[in-house]
Amino acid sequence: MTDAHTHTETDTETGTRTATEAGAESEITAGLVRDLLREQHPDLAGLTLREVPGGWGNRMWRLGEELAVRMQCMDPTPELLLKERRWLPVLAPRLPLPVPLPVRWGEPSARFPKHWTVMTWVPGEPGDLGPINRGEHAADTLAGFLRALHRQAPAEAPVSTGFGAHPRDCADGFENFIRAVVPDGLPADVAADVRAVWDDAAAARPWEGPPVWVHGDLHPANVVVSDGTLSGVVDFGALCAGDPAWDLAAAWVLLPAGTAARFFDTYADADEAAIRRARGLAAMKSLFLMLMGRNGDRGLPGGKPHWGPAGRAALDRVLKGV
Repeated sequence: MTDAHTHTETDTETGTRTATEAGAESEITAGLVRDLLREQHPDLAGLTLREVPGGWGNRMWRLGEELAVRMQCMDPTPELLLKERRWLPVLAPRLPLPVPLPVRWGEPSARFPKHWTVMTWVPGEPGDLGPINRGEHAADTLAGFLRALHRQAPAEAPVSTGFGAHPRDCADGFENFIRAVVPDGLPADVAADVRAVWDDAAAARPWEGPPVWVHGDLHPANVVVSDGTLSGVVDFGALCAGDPAWDLAAAWVLLPAGTAARFFDTYADADEAAIRRARGLAAMKSLFLMLMGRNGDRGLPGGKPHWGPAGRAALDRVLKGV
């Protein structure tokens, strides 16, 4: 799972960067972002700048009312940012929900030797803070968005070893998550049920169509909610060509209980095998959210305390199949 950013803002126009080593999370300040804008995009440097807490691989700063600055931070390579630059302008025109569009490039420099991007701001509240309560509307909206996204990807589309593959090829990731969560987060009988869902997904027939565009990392912090329903999708760092089941898992990870069936009816292009794969992947994604929540409870870097309850609720939906 990639890092997620939220849309909660904090006014933090303080501090400047003086250290020579760039990239540590604590060193990316509003002063640094402002200086980089003055150097590379001076026409934008006068806009208000507010930090968007919650990033890990990248950090976000809202720029004025319509833009944001996405800074490479803990990600070891610029691959994810460069991928968004290359492909979001291609995909966005056909998508029925707003997505962040790159509008300016920030290139590595002596002051900050990593990549950064100025992108359009997707208004709304992050899904991990603003719950979806118009479930049927959200199910129809998500299905429409994924039908538009899940088109055959070109030969030059990015591929990933961590996203877009058949569940059986992701067994190590599942094992890592469940072993980390079970000791103090899941009773033995529930863990057995989770393994049964995963084993069923791993045994399901693979995707037999051409690789399609897949967001890959749909979870609550990577969508935007307005008026109780889905209103935008963000963080396309995991974008790749692969199995659409990776996104269909959002039927349980994102949507309220009782709406998965409506989602699949509206999507109308998922056979039984795809639903089985998606359910197993949803179980793995739920465990990821629970692990991030536990890390937050323990004060570990990158942890998100409020993700724990969201992950457990998603796992309950997975186990009930609703």
